[in-house]
Amino acid sequence: MLRWRVVVFAALLAFVVCGAVAVAGEGTALFPVLKDGKWGFIDRSGKLVIKPAFDETRTFAEGLARVRIGDRWGYIDGTGKVVIEPGFEMAWSFSEGLAWVKKGGKYGYIDKSGKFVIEPKFDGARSFSEGLAAVKEGDGWGYIDKTGESAVAPQFAEAGDFSEGLARVKKGDKFGYIDKSGKFVIEPKFDDARDFAEGLAAVEVEGKWGYVDKRGKVVIEPKFDGAKSFSEGLACVKQGMRWGYIDKSGAVVIKFVLEGASSFSEGLAAVSIGGRWGYIDKRGGVVIPLRFGYAYGFSNGLAPVQKGSEIGYVDKTGRIVWSFAK
Repeated sequence: MLRWRVVVFAALLAFVVCGAVAVAGEGTALFPVLKDGKWGFIDRSGKLVIKPAFDETRTFAEGLARVRIGDRWGYIDGTGKVVIEPGFEMAWSFSEGLAWVKKGGKYGYIDKSGKFVIEPKFDGARSFSEGLAAVKEGDGWGYIDKTGESAVAPQFAEAGDFSEGLARVKKGDKFGYIDKSGKFVIEPKFDDARDFAEGLAAVEVEGKWGYVDKRGKVVIEPKFDGAKSFSEGLACVKQGMRWGYIDKSGAVVIKFVLEGASSFSEGLAAVSIGGRWGYIDKRGGVVIPLRFGYAYGFSNGLAPVQKGSEIGYVDKTGRIVWSFAK
């Protein structure tokens, strides 16, 4: 049962992070669902488009979705056809034409034909972003280009994706930001940090969170007990035990009354009060009543939710378009 729940929530988390992607026909967005112990895909209306036939799956990215059959991962297209045979110990979504996979205990990158473009030789890997990908060699992380050549030598304890021209890295026990040459644009001086989004990055200093710009200038003073990245002009931040939302000037837009909060996506944010989750708009008004055990962000018009013993998707009216028992 625990393994089952891990698989389900991993698939839903991938949906939140990556989103469903237009893959078939006339821009059809597909969403992973579980039926009779197997995974398939529905469209936005809840119609089953790809028959459940996979032991595990994730969302589509760049026209392909990774699926597990038995103990190996491969990829399918928007019709459900296996286009890259399951032969990998692990696999990730395509990004900028390449996907990292694990084979023989090492990580490399394949193209959409399944051919290795960068041979599996790394101890860790992340997706390509803005032309570079973070890879681990031994104990250090660095960056490679799409030919597999080193762009930034392995030297970091942690390395994130490039976002808006900068990447979050950890040097020693502090976080800072580098450019694509590996030069520190913002020196490593933060206890924790998030990627840049909409021109700002959340950073932690002595237990408090604030925001800096791309020059490293503090724009919003570190005074919050938690902070997430800006999305659609707002960021959720924590004060004491409650969450609220601020704008880029640091002004509070939605008061600190929420027990849980997520970033805005497609105009709505999942929030919780009294242990129940629902959705609010950017004024803080409840759009979908707080009636779920948990709720995730919207992507392509649908959002994953949990209610009682069921997990499924809702549309922006709050209508459940698909559900299945846990």
